Order: sequence, then structure tokens, then C-alpha cells
Amino acid sequence: MATPSSPRAPSPPSPSPSPRVRFVGDPRFRAHRAPPGHPERPERLDAVDLALEALAACVGEETVERAAPRAAEFEELLRVHDERMLQRLSATRYARDGQLDADTYHVAESFDVAKLAAGTTIDLVRAALHDEAPRGFAAVRPPGHHAEANRPMGFCLLNNVAIATRAAQREQGEPRILIFDWDVHHGNGTQHLFEDDPGVLYLSTHQFPFYPGTGDHREAGRGPGLGATINVPMPAGCGDAEYVGVVDRIVVPAAIAFRPDLILVSCGFDAHRDDPLASMEVGLEGYRAMATRLRALADSLCRGRIVYVLEGGYSLLGVREGTRAVLESLVADAAPSNATPAALEPGSTLRALVDRAVAVHGSRIPDLGSA
Repeated sequence: MATPSSPRAPSPPSPSPSPRVRFVGDPRFRAHRAPPGHPERPERLDAVDLALEALAACVGEETVERAAPRAAEFEELLRVHDERMLQRLSATRYARDGQLDADTYHVAESFDVAKLAAGTTIDLVRAALHDEAPRGFAAVRPPGHHAEANRPMGFCLLNNVAIATRAAQREQGEPRILIFDWDVHHGNGTQHLFEDDPGVLYLSTHQFPFYPGTGDHREAGRGPGLGATINVPMPAGCGDAEYVGVVDRIVVPAAIAFRPDLILVSCGFDAHRDDPLASMEVGLEGYRAMATRLRALADSLCRGRIVYVLEGGYSLLGVREGTRAVLESLVADAAPSNATPAALEPGSTLRALVDRAVAVHGSRIPDLGSA
């Protein structure tokens, strides 16, 4: 894995991390209205709200700090997206409802809602890096990880996670950021924006082959960023055991080797077994196990700093269960998961996934594949 020229020790854990989670949601995110039958619809946020209400009922409303969203400035967007693309999106405010590509729609409010999603993500990342609110969840729409520098695609208008990462790099003295993208679709836009950047570790688990067709395990970054892209393409049918096994044997050792200042999760819930667009079998316990492990990583490596940003997930049950698991992991007394990782047996799916990762990245991450 690409490393800085002057290695440094990981940030020490915060001595008494706050039990509060900063949550941003807003009715305005529902103004990006879907055409009839489109899976990326405002009702997805109703499922998030149900999970939030359940958490408050269990652990108390005081564990969640609600914050207001903010629209990103044009200059903040230009750090990631080119001006021609932004002008095209801006023009949709004065156009009839329509399509930006075969999958990606817009209404008059869409660009303003997308700017709100991007600004919200920037502010949560900034608060985490300042230790003002180390743990956050952004319930935003539209999603972002497919958006390239020069085009929206795959339901995504602006790349929220990338915009926030670039803002942090500009403002916070080049922090090392681990972007873990567990959406069932590969985040082509995020990978392409950072694949030559050794200060950003992009790590993706995704169904493969599947939309958008990128994310082969041999895609490992380029130039100074070689090794700072880790793709784990997974066959259809993987469930809790395989996902938790990948987190234990690939994500955890890669994170420890990278020593991030922040973990930023592109948090799609479309690997859920109920999702209509994908063919994975993750359930509540699988998401709980992954989120609990990420929380432990953040506590040990980067002062508890972890921010989740909503991406995909098109089953309302899947979004509700996944959000519940994540939010529970972010409070101090989160319950352990019953999910267990798959055994690393010869011929197993997990064995194949680990072997491919080790073949590409094992020389840079000696503990890769170990649990």
C-alpha cells in the first residue's frame, strides 16, 4: 500500500469518547422526487427515520445530536467536478423534469438538494476531524459514489464523499482518510477521483460482475496511489458470513496498515437480502457486525472518528435494518452481533476473495488475510 514519506504513529484513542452521534436529516432531501417506479425514491428516508426513532426509544433521544444541513458552495464542488458538468446540473433548475442518463433523473429541485447533501457531508467530516463530533451519520439524497468528475450517473448527481474528502484535504492539513464503500455497487466515481492519491485508501466490497462494471480486484490505484485502492469483488449470493469475513481479513488489516485519521463509509444498504436490485444476502446481524468492527477500528486508530454517508439501498426494510445496525454501533453501549465470519476453508468463497486480495496487495500489507 502506498504510504507517506514520513510514517507516523496512529492517533491515540480519545480518552472518553462522547456517546452522542451527530445525525443530519432534513425534509428537503425528499424534494428530489423520483419518477413513478424509480427505486431511488424519497421514501427511503422514511425507513431511516423509523430506525432513528427505534434507537431513541431504546437508548434515549439524548444519544443523537441533530444538526442542520448546509448547501455546498460552488467552489467546494469545483474541487471534484468540472465546471461544465456543474453548469449542466444548474440548468436543470429551469428545465422540465427529465433524465441525465438512462438511470439518473432530475427535477427542478434536484441540484439544490444535491448541493445540500454535499455540504452536509463536508460539515460532518469537518466536525469529526475537529473532534467536535467524532461520529456522524448523513441521511442524504441523492447518493453520490457513482458520480464522476465530469458526469452524473447511476442515480448520483454529486459525489458527496469525494467532495467532503477534498474539502478535508484542503482545510485540515492532508488528513489520511479511509473510504470504505460497502454499497453493493462499485463506487466507480470515488475510485477514479482518488486512485492516484496515496492519502486516501479506497476500499470497496461489491457484487461483481454488476453495474457499473468496474471494481475488478486488480484495480489497485496508479502512480503514487498504487496500492491505495483495494477492490473486493464478490459473487452474487454472499451473506453475513462472507461480508464479516472480508471485513475481518481484508478491511481490518488494511486499515491498521494505513493508519487513517478518519473512516468515511459510503453506506449503501443494497447488499441486504431484501433489496430488489441486487443478489446479496446480508441481514441486520451482518450489518451490525460490520459496523461494530468499524467502530472498534475508529476507536483504536483515529480517536473514534467515523462518518457514515447514505448511498444506495432500495428495500425499505433493508434501509431500516441497516441504519438501525449502524446507529446502534455508534452509541456507547451497542449490542454485539450474532453474525460469525465464514471459515477460511479451501475452496470457499471467502478463501477465494482473500487469496485474490493477497495476490495484489499482500506485499504491501503483510497481515492481509489474517484475522
